[in-house]
Amino acid sequence: MNPRATARSRASIVARARFIEDLVIEHANKGVSQYVILGAGLDSFAQRRPDIASRLRIFEIDQPGPQAWKRLRLMGLGWGIPDWLRFVPVDFEKGDSWWEQLLAAGFDQKQPAVVASSGVSMYLTRNAITATMHLVAQIASGSVLAITFQLPLGLIEPEERPGREATEKFASMAGTPFISLFSPSEITQLAHEAGFREIKHISATELSQRYFANRADHLHPSSAEELLLAIT
Repeated sequence: MNPRATARSRASIVARARFIEDLVIEHANKGVSQYVILGAGLDSFAQRRPDIASRLRIFEIDQPGPQAWKRLRLMGLGWGIPDWLRFVPVDFEKGDSWWEQLLAAGFDQKQPAVVASSGVSMYLTRNAITATMHLVAQIASGSVLAITFQLPLGLIEPEERPGREATEKFASMAGTPFISLFSPSEITQLAHEAGFREIKHISATELSQRYFANRADHLHPSSAEELLLAIT
């Protein structure tokens, strides 16, 4: 990646990761004991923050192949698999239900949880996103869904549009095209229809003010990605 051209996109990844981590810590301090990561990838919260993670049951949901590789790497690097971490392999291409697999792994929907999905929604259909929201909305009161979403081209800053078009082109060539883009009002409406009690839109501007204020290099997150919080 060209460091200059991708700086704001990488800043967005840092911002969303920090926001979700702060959210998990906040709710853990309120007594929430379950954390679900949809599309966990190489998330390292369970390893980096054992002070918080050890108070939780962390469910990492991902494709079987990448998850098996991650497990081997953790073992090979001496981290092991802590008691609080539960891998939930789900083969989406075969139509496996992540919800059924999550319940089978010991998740208790009668207890509140933080559910996070970052950097994933643009690859999913609107129906899949809607179905996920409806499932999470059934979890006990006090649960929260944090989901990132990509804005349509016309809603992002003009100087970022050529980079975004290039990103979409390369994503499509790699077999992972951008399928779902949302305005804040559109994704907020989906959450309302799913039945969440409280919904908050976290803009890129708010993330910038929270985590990137007064930087000498003026780095700030991309205007293309924002966050939605939906609370049961």
